[in-house]
Formats: sequence, structure tokens, C-alpha cells
Amino acid sequence: MSQRTKVAIVGASGYTGLELLRLIFCHPNAEVTAITSRSNAQKAFTEVFPRFKDHPGTDICFIEPNMEVVASTGAEVAFLALPHGKAAPYAKELLELGVKVIDLSADFRLDDPLVYEEFYNEVHPAPELLKEAVFGLPELYDEEIRRSRLIAAPGCYPTSIMLPLIPLLKTQLIEHSSIHVSSMSGVSGAGRNASLPLIFAEVNESVRSYGLPKHRHLSEIEQELSKAASQKVIISFVPHLIPVTAGICTTIFAELVGEIQQVKTVLEETYGGHPFVRLRGEGVSPDTKHVTGTNYLDIGWHHDSRTGRLILQSAEDNLGKGAAGQAVQCFNILSGNPQTDGLLNL
Repeated sequence: MSQRTKVAIVGASGYTGLELLRLIFCHPNAEVTAITSRSNAQKAFTEVFPRFKDHPGTDICFIEPNMEVVASTGAEVAFLALPHGKAAPYAKELLELGVKVIDLSADFRLDDPLVYEEFYNEVHPAPELLKEAVFGLPELYDEEIRRSRLIAAPGCYPTSIMLPLIPLLKTQLIEHSSIHVSSMSGVSGAGRNASLPLIFAEVNESVRSYGLPKHRHLSEIEQELSKAASQKVIISFVPHLIPVTAGICTTIFAELVGEIQQVKTVLEETYGGHPFVRLRGEGVSPDTKHVTGTNYLDIGWHHDSRTGRLILQSAEDNLGKGAAGQAVQCFNILSGNPQTDGLLNL
């Protein structure tokens, strides 16, 4: 049996951190040596989250987010499950201490610090690290992830949009200037902090859009779509909040340039060898109930012959393939494990 990789999770008390811990505690090749939380420091992990009581490896306490202490536990890889702006200083310190970093915030997803400042209204806290950070989309950047010490896991909405679109932009099957996107997300995507617009009575029996007209995730979406198209891509994006805990359903409209049969061919050629992208096929609308609790992203498509548009659809778990699951997929690549390790529990 190979030696397990020692792992730390910084910011382990939010929904994403909790999902990370669920996956890592069940991972055959990972060992949790440190979990940090300011609000829960010194408390036993199973006192805060009793569902994990008596599970192997969970006899551990939260500690303050001191990166020297984290590194001293022997951690080789640290997941940062923190808000944007908070992760970068910790990442910088961990890298200096010889710990590899998988960041789930937006701090290292963008190539240009000025774009970060434009969309996040803050000066980037560690611009010198942007050039070496790898965008953590395994289906596109497998080899880069394998060689990296700093991986930026993509956001949940971007993953649901980029995976269906990028192969079609690369092969020029759609008109890049015609892309419009509507997405719906469960409430856990907004985080675990108390907020009046997110309490049950406000969300239940209601659907509303938010983040218009310039949602922060547009920055990384347009960056990666532009790379695929080899020219600047600007899209319209309207996210919606729906009264479910988890899951994202995305619908993409674009003018079809090629033939509808080519869509299937290109998507199959792109994702045929990738375990977590499932092609549901033409005429199928993916359903979030089939992906929540998993690391799968399902893709379906329709051809609107009246308008000449392609309608692409995807479904994923915003805490799974949209966050923690994808980060663990990156961890597997980085650690030399099969991509599916710890991620096939349905």
C-alpha cells in the first residue's frame, strides 16, 4: 500500500470545506493532518460536525489558521476553502513553507491582476503568483496540474459553462459573439454565513436572478472562452437562485455555425476519456438530481432549427464538480492517483 498524502484544509467550517472533508476522510490515499477555523479553534471536529463521529481519521481538532503550524503537521498539500482576498496571503506563506496549494477561491483563477481588480473591486493580494498558478479544470489542464504547486480550482458556474462550450469554440462550431447563458443554483453556493436574503422564508417558493449585469464569475468564464476561441469572447450571463440546497443547471444559447451532428462528434472526442463528464446526448435535458452528491457534470443539447441556435445544457453539484469534488480531482492528478480516487461514491 502506497503512503497516503498528508493534507490540510484551511477554512474547513463552510459548506465547501465540509464537503472537502467528507471526500478526503473517505479518500484511500489521503490523510488529514490539519483543519483550520477561527470560530471553531480548539474544538473537536466531531463536536462541530457529529455526523463524522467514529469515522476513521476524524479524531482531530480545529486549529487557528497559522500556516507554520499547518506545515509542521507534515501537510504536503493544503486546500484553501476561503473567500477571495483571504486565500492569497495563506497561499503565499504555504508555498514558501514547501506546501503545495489547491485554492478554491477566486484569487488565482485570473491571468491579469487588473481584471481581478475590475471584477472584485480589490487590488490583487499576490500578483507575483498569477503567472505560475494553473487553472484547475482537469479536462483541459491535466498535464499542467500534474506539474504545478499552485492550482486554482474554477468556480461552480464557470465549470458548468466552460465544459460544454470550450470544445465547440475551439472547433468553430458556434459563433462566439452569440453566446447567452442562464444558470440556476442551489442556495449552498452563497456560502454558510447568515444572510437575510438567503434564509428559508426568503428563498423557499421563490426564484430570482442576482449579480446582474456583471457577475464576478464572468471574469474567468470569458478568460477561458477567449483562449478557446483564440479571440476575445464576451457573453451575457444571468444566474438565478432556486430553493434547493445544491445543484446547478445551466442553459447556453449560441448560433450554430456547423452541423448539429458535429456537436456530438466534437464533445465525444473531447470528453471520451474523461471520467466525470457524461454526455447525455441530443434532445436530453440534464437533471440536477442525477448529479448532486457526485463529481459528475452532465451535458445535453438541442438544435432549434427555427432560429439556427444550439441550446447546450449542463447539470452539476455546485459543491461537487463545481468546488470540492473538482479540487479533489486536481489533488488526485497532483498526487499521481487515479482521477476517480475518492470520488465514485454515489
